[in-house]
Amino acid sequence: MAFGRLERTSRPPPMSDINMTPLIDVMLVLLVIFMITAPLMTSSLKLDLPKSDAAKPTDTPQFISVALDPQGVLHFGDEVLDLPAFTARVAEAARKNPQTEVQLRADQSVPYGKVAELIGLVQKAGLNRIGFVTQAPAPAKP
Repeated sequence: MAFGRLERTSRPPPMSDINMTPLIDVMLVLLVIFMITAPLMTSSLKLDLPKSDAAKPTDTPQFISVALDPQGVLHFGDEVLDLPAFTARVAEAARKNPQTEVQLRADQSVPYGKVAELIGLVQKAGLNRIGFVTQAPAPAKP
């Protein structure tokens, strides 16, 4: 009975090179994903906040001041306006100069939804430069 040869053959030598093809494929897929998603993430909300330290006023030549008090009343400058009059005033400011900056002041207790609606009104009128105005914290007492 012969079952085959009894001599053993040596195994092939181990491969000492790393196969880079799968690593390169994964890298290219990640690169494509980042290239597609990066522009989408920046276009969600267009804000041009002033570049300044803490709560210092900006030196923009032309701006309008918009405020929202705790009761939800809209203020254009120092005037209290209802929604249609406010929308008309903001649209008029946008027609005069679309690069006008909007300085938005909102009370701390105003819900975020109301502030988002106000930002939407301003952007719909054509003004995209929006700065959020804050108050400087009181100095700490020793």
